[in-house]
Amino acid sequence: MQQHYTQKQTFKWILAIAAIIIMGISLYFTNQLIKNISNEERNKIQLWANAVQKRARLVKITSELFEALKDEERKKAELYAKATQQLIKAAPEDIPFILDVLKNNTTVPVILTDEKGNITTFRNIDSSIMQDAYKADSILQLMKKNAEPLVINVYGNKKNFLYYKDSRLLENIHLVFDSIVHSFINDIVTNSLNVPVIYVNTNKDKIIAAGNIDTSQLNTLEKLKQQIQFLSKQNTPVEIDIGNNQKGYIYYAESPIITKLRYYPYIQWVIISAFVLFSYILFSWARKTEQDLIWIGLSKETAHQLGTPISALKAWLEVLKSEIPDNSVLPEIEKDIERLNIISERFSKIGSEPELKPQNIHPLIENIISYLQSRLSKNIKIQFIPFNQELQARVSKTLIEWVLENLIKNAVDTMDGKGTIIIKTGTLSTSQLFIDVIDTGKGIPKHLHKTIFKPGFTTKKRGWGLGLSLSKRIIEEYHKGKIYVHHSEPDKGTCIRIILNKLKD
Repeated sequence: MQQHYTQKQTFKWILAIAAIIIMGISLYFTNQLIKNISNEERNKIQLWANAVQKRARLVKITSELFEALKDEERKKAELYAKATQQLIKAAPEDIPFILDVLKNNTTVPVILTDEKGNITTFRNIDSSIMQDAYKADSILQLMKKNAEPLVINVYGNKKNFLYYKDSRLLENIHLVFDSIVHSFINDIVTNSLNVPVIYVNTNKDKIIAAGNIDTSQLNTLEKLKQQIQFLSKQNTPVEIDIGNNQKGYIYYAESPIITKLRYYPYIQWVIISAFVLFSYILFSWARKTEQDLIWIGLSKETAHQLGTPISALKAWLEVLKSEIPDNSVLPEIEKDIERLNIISERFSKIGSEPELKPQNIHPLIENIISYLQSRLSKNIKIQFIPFNQELQARVSKTLIEWVLENLIKNAVDTMDGKGTIIIKTGTLSTSQLFIDVIDTGKGIPKHLHKTIFKPGFTTKKRGWGLGLSLSKRIIEEYHKGKIYVHHSEPDKGTCIRIILNKLKD
């Protein structure tokens, strides 16, 4: 039987190692799959980042072109101002050329005023608008905000001022530029990968745009810096240059699907482990229930089968008493028949809720010692060391005696017919008492301290391995106590401890 349990333990370890290997392989391949998907997502993110960078370059080129055209228009305005100034001082033969220069400005809207701000002439503005004094003044005020006027020295200390604004062509280009910038920002915040992204300024202290991030949670500079630090750990930021010394930085995280897949193997492992554990518990419960039913059926059948021969023995004993009343053997036979009757009662109680009554523990122990001592080898001594006070517990007398008998017989077996058994009682607390059964036998290896109480475990060639299993059931299930190997040393002996709930004094 011991070899059977050793093989069983080995088989359990093999199954456990196999399960770990299977989980490891599953975890490895799942991680590889996630790694591949993650790399694909990262490549897509990089493509998106590259596209953003190219759009940024387009924005920069457009900005530079816009600035170049703006410079050209200012140069045209400056040329117009110079031509106007030269026209005042020009020789007659130069006037046609200067007029041609003035006529060539067909794009830049200009207004010429005197020192008092009165409009003296204009160019490239609808004359119907300029006839309305209010509209003309509005355009002039707009030009004053657009740029500083060009000063034209007329004669003496008198000056005229030339105001200008962007041409319609340049305004249209400006609208296109604004549209490109707006589209560029939209591409960032509404990316097709739906990655969390923020677009910040050069100093990284202001959010220009954000997507898939709750910006209300970034309402302080410290929180913004923490978010930037968090995102920069996941991906290198993309630097954006849109010209005019304007730079920005795009910080982005992994896509949500990668984040979910990263935790998937561990969730999978937890689910599989939970399922295996639940299956094991359910299987163990079903097996234990099946074993209990078998034990209950076997016990009741044994009690039933013992009933007939016990009744017959009682009848034969009465016959012997009447024929040889003075025979000294007859009282011992009567004790054994009574013992058989107790054993039958024990088996009949298996599977039924026993009736627990307040009992003094010491007389129960003395009774079982008295019965067994005369039936054991003379080389086996049983010594009882009772606690100095009476110990009361609510127990089933029949079942507790059965447990003690099992423990004493097991102790006898380990001592090979020679040694001392000490039964000792005491208290652990105001609510618990203990009964120690100590032998001087071979001892029990530490790895078997729990195994010896399992059904079927035995070191004897002809044993069934049910005694300690039933003892555990009686103590722990029926009496709500505990039984275990308190200590054991090789070739020195073992102490089995029973703990019962003590009745309060």
